[in-house]
Amino acid sequence: MKNIINILNIIISIVIVTLVLIQGKGAGLGSAWGGSGEMYQTRRGVEKVTLQLTVALIVVFFILSVINLFS
Repeated sequence: MKNIINILNIIISIVIVTLVLIQGKGAGLGSAWGGSGEMYQTRRGVEKVTLQLTVALIVVFFILSVINLFS
């Protein structure tokens, strides 16, 4: 059981790092392909889904880490 949780933590951590790198610092995905990132805009579409998925995976990673700690 502990091995499965460790493997899941490794996989989730790799996905979290990838998602954080995709987001970009303040630029967003829109400016990566030529969009203007000069003015503030709310996150929409892919950026919003990426942010929500990152937050959800961080929560899952934390819960699995706590379970691994006490098992």
